[in-house]
This record gives sequence, C-alpha cells and structure tokens, in this order.
Amino acid sequence: MLGTRRLPFPAFSFDFVHCSRCLIPYTAYNATYFIEVDRLLRPRGYFVISGPPVQWANQDKEWADLQAVAGALCYELIVADGNTAIWKKPAGDTCLPNQNEFGLELCDESDDPNYAWYFTLKKCVSRTSHVQGEFGVGIMPKWPERLTKAPSRAIQMKNGFDVFEADTRRWIRRVAYYKKSLNIKLGMPSIRNVMDMNAFFGGFAAAIISDPVWVMNVVPPCKPSTLDIIFDRGLIGVYHDWCEPFSTYPRTYDLIHVVSIESLIKDPISGRNRCNLVDLMVEMDRIVRPEGNVVIRDSPEVIDKVNRIAHSVRWTTSIHEKEPESHGREKILVATKTFWKPSAIVQ
Repeated sequence: MLGTRRLPFPAFSFDFVHCSRCLIPYTAYNATYFIEVDRLLRPRGYFVISGPPVQWANQDKEWADLQAVAGALCYELIVADGNTAIWKKPAGDTCLPNQNEFGLELCDESDDPNYAWYFTLKKCVSRTSHVQGEFGVGIMPKWPERLTKAPSRAIQMKNGFDVFEADTRRWIRRVAYYKKSLNIKLGMPSIRNVMDMNAFFGGFAAAIISDPVWVMNVVPPCKPSTLDIIFDRGLIGVYHDWCEPFSTYPRTYDLIHVVSIESLIKDPISGRNRCNLVDLMVEMDRIVRPEGNVVIRDSPEVIDKVNRIAHSVRWTTSIHEKEPESHGREKILVATKTFWKPSAIVQ
C-alpha cells in the first residue's frame, strides 16, 4: 500500500504498472506517489491508469495535474481512451532538471533507489544512471531466455556471472533430487502456491518453472540485495524481514522452502538472534496450508532444533541427507502440516 514508505521492491523492476480505480492521489505531496511508481518502473516501461481522474466528470483539475506530472518526467502519453490512459517512461534519466510546478528534481548521487525496506518515500526522482547494467524494457532478453541468462545486474556483482551459473546448476540438481528421492510433489496438482523464504538469485523458482506453480521469492534485507536480479529473470518477489509477520492471509501456501533458516533471525554483524526461531516457525505454520509441505535445508544442529519445534506445532517430519553432488554439512528436513483440530474443551 502506498503510504509513507517505499514499496518493498527494488528499483526499475516492473515492465508494466497498472492501477484501476485505485484512487491514489498521484499528484499530492509534490507528486510523491507518482515518483514512487517511477522508481519501480523500468525505462521504456508502461504506466496505465484506468478510472478516476482520467477524463472523469468533475475531476478536470486532477486529470490536468496528472498529465502535468507525467509531462514533467518526460513520460509519453501513448493513449487516453475513455477513462484509461497509458504512458511510456523515457529510456534514460528524465528530462529533469526543468521548470515544473511540482518542484520535481533528481535525487542526490548518494541515494540508492534499491533501498526499500522501512525506507521513507522521497520527494525526488531516482536516477536510472545510479543502477549499472541493462534493465530497460526492450533491451533485456525476451522470455524465456531472460530466465536462464545471467542478468546484467548480476554480472555487476563480484564474480557475478560465475556465481549465477553455479547457482543455476545447483538448483537443477537439487530439484531433481527433491522429486526423485524425497518424493516432494512438485509438478503435481496439490502444489500450486510456493514460497522461497531465502531466494538469493531465484534459482529454486527457475528450476521448477516447467511445473504448474508460481513462486513468491523473498529476499530478507539482512541478505545481499539480489531481488532486482530475480525481477530481471522475469520472476516475482519481495523484501521481507522474517522477524516480522509476512503480509498474507493464513493458509495460503502449498509449499514453503527455506535454505539456512537460522540465518534469517540472526544479526549479520553480531551473530546474535534478533528474534526467536519458534516464532518464525509458528509464522510459517500460519501461512502454509493443512497438508502442505515445508522443506528446510540447514546444518545438522539447526535441523535438530527445527525438528523439535516442528513436532510441537504438529508437523510430521523426515530428515534426509543432501544430494550426493552437494558440498557442506547440510541436512534436509521435509515436513507436512497435519490437518488437526483442537480437542473439545472440558467444561
């Protein structure tokens, strides 16, 4: 929801932003909300508003102001048909600085437009030149090539290409092992909504792309900021700190996957726990469906702790060795949330 903070997504990650009768006052507060849309939209991306104030009765001023803001940012009005308007964002940094009634100006060079977790909305326009790489609409590879080709923003990281390629191969091996040896029902009708709680490059989601599923890729703010790479691959995701509840209804996911669960609650500098592992697993129990699955990869010591907590929340569990080709000391816990009801209350 647009309010006082940036939406939990990286900069220049959406090809298309659509708003139908959402009544967001895009021109209010020096066009702060329009600026946030601009931060999220890729160069050459499309912004569509359907409904008020587009050519709407008694909203002539609001419609004129909306066109003025878009014009100040050099957005091209492709069409205004009935109550629907489509704008196209320019290819590079906007034509700012210019004279405009909203006081719009470019952000300082020090501003990182990818900062979006508990980050207050800014009244300045994010610079596309701040982000290295090719990420504009029409420049990136088309789907499905973009899923497997190392994105430009990944290559900007240290050894990014090699890390990306190794991660892709790793997840192909892991998913094959999950299906063949662990009997995880990926590809079956019982699993549709999937979450990866610690997604990194989105390798798990990419490895199951041929299955009839969709994957919510979560990148914790305490981890490397790789959510832009996930979007560049054509996948979807969000920033989230797992010491807080996840914004979703109860019992919404069929399968939850997490690598290094204990790292999600630890401070990356001090190494101390920021919250309790029990609380995290109770939250996981809230969002997974009855008879849904949870797959957790971590060290044997952590898996032992997780297993004890899993029994407390009435999950059935099995612990497995990692796939033969993998290195490290990981074990894999596969759990199923049981369909239980509270016992009758004794009067």
